Amino acid sequence: MCNTCGCNITDGNRHLLSPPPDRAAPISTPERILNGLLDQNDQQAQINRSRLDAQGVLTINLMSSPGSGKTSLLESTIRTLQGRLRIGVIEGDLETENDADRIRALGVPVHQITTGTACHLDAHLVHGALNRLNLTDLDLLFIENVGNLVCPAS
Repeated sequence: MCNTCGCNITDGNRHLLSPPPDRAAPISTPERILNGLLDQNDQQAQINRSRLDAQGVLTINLMSSPGSGKTSLLESTIRTLQGRLRIGVIEGDLETENDADRIRALGVPVHQITTGTACHLDAHLVHGALNRLNLTDLDLLFIENVGNLVCPAS
C-alpha cells in the first residue's frame, strides 16, 4: 500500500488520524492533509479527462488483481482492433517492464510507469505519461493499472 492517498488507512488504524482526547487538535490534521492530496489528484484527473476528451481519445482503465489476464486481454484486444483504431497504452507496474514489452511487440506506442511501492497509478503519474505519448495519433488509450487490489484506486 502507498502512503500518499490514504489507501493504507484501515479500521484498525483510523484512530491515529485523531489526536488523543487530552490533546488539542492540530491545525492541520492528517485527515485534512489527506483530503487536500485527494483534491489535488481529483483536479489533475479532471485536467487529464479534459485533455483526452479534447483530443478525441477514448480511454479505458484496466484494473484487476495480479495474474488475472489484463495483459493477455489487452494483447487480444489490440490484435482485434489494429488497423481500425490507433491504439496506445500506459502500462503501470510495481517494478518490471515485462507487460510493456509484450505490448510493444505488437507495434503499439507504450509508456511504462514503474511505481515502486505505490499500489496504483495516480492522476499525476498518468499526466506525465500523457505528455510522453502523441495523443493526436491515438483514437484509443488503454491504461493498464498496477495489478494490486490491496488498496483502492479511482
